[in-house]
Amino acid sequence: MTAEKKYQKVAYYPGCALEGTGHAYNRSTKEVGKALGLDLVEVDNWNCCGAMEVKNIDPKVQTYLSSRVMSIAAHDMDMDVVMAPCNGCYHNLKKAEYDLANDQASVDVVDRLSKKAGHKTYESGQVETIHALDWIKEAIGEDGLKARVKNSLAGMKIANYYGCMYTRPRHIFPEKDQGPGSESTSKPHFMDDLLAAAGAENVEFPLKTACCGGAHTLSDSDTSTRLVLNILKAASLALRMAPGTLSLDTPAAGSESDLLQLLPSAEPSPLDEAERRDRWERVGMQLSHLPERDQQVLQWRYLTPERQKLSV
Repeated sequence: MTAEKKYQKVAYYPGCALEGTGHAYNRSTKEVGKALGLDLVEVDNWNCCGAMEVKNIDPKVQTYLSSRVMSIAAHDMDMDVVMAPCNGCYHNLKKAEYDLANDQASVDVVDRLSKKAGHKTYESGQVETIHALDWIKEAIGEDGLKARVKNSLAGMKIANYYGCMYTRPRHIFPEKDQGPGSESTSKPHFMDDLLAAAGAENVEFPLKTACCGGAHTLSDSDTSTRLVLNILKAASLALRMAPGTLSLDTPAAGSESDLLQLLPSAEPSPLDEAERRDRWERVGMQLSHLPERDQQVLQWRYLTPERQKLSV
């Protein structure tokens, strides 16, 4: 069976987020499917994949929750492919697949809970889990997308953000890093490929696979917010530095004034020195691409509570 045929009709797993804050993503994914002539069949009676909350408390229960979604697709819907557009859901289903293939304790827990819940136990390999990018890339491809474009994105510069859960940890994505034509975990490009086919100009930026802190949104919103702002500001800086966008009034590429904008300007929360340094360890690693001197400047500004009163 060709890839085009295989991905023509897939089980669609929107997950909790796409019924809440990500509702626009849910609607647009369905509309894209219609426009491309692809068939999305929503998973019957689906449940939460376990997200971050369950995984942080009991990862094997999270494996079961994800396995139930795949079990419904395989046994009740007789589908071969599950497509999850949410990075978190995609990651958790892939992780569950890996755990069930490599960890007997996870197999035992999933089997026990499945029997208790009254449904067939999912076994590794019964379905293939893919992302929305895989779905369009494999079912339509760049040439097919290019042929269907009605309103070109020509003239639009885009900094694509993939996030950390799309590529890490590498071992749960065995289909990636398989040479030409496959996705890369170190430098993902499927989104870039598809948008380029639609006419857009892709702009590289160093935080395209950086963590946004999503797993800590509730437990540590301060750090999560900083990580998100770092990503947005790095993307904004990259777009301003892209060829054809610099003007005489634009700061020189890589200048200290630009780099300092990678940190939010709001006053830091009152933290003791130990906690502030602990948080820098998490935030600072997202800036490892910068020259050492610039990292030192940013670290100083982050660790100094009175940084708004001082100048570099």
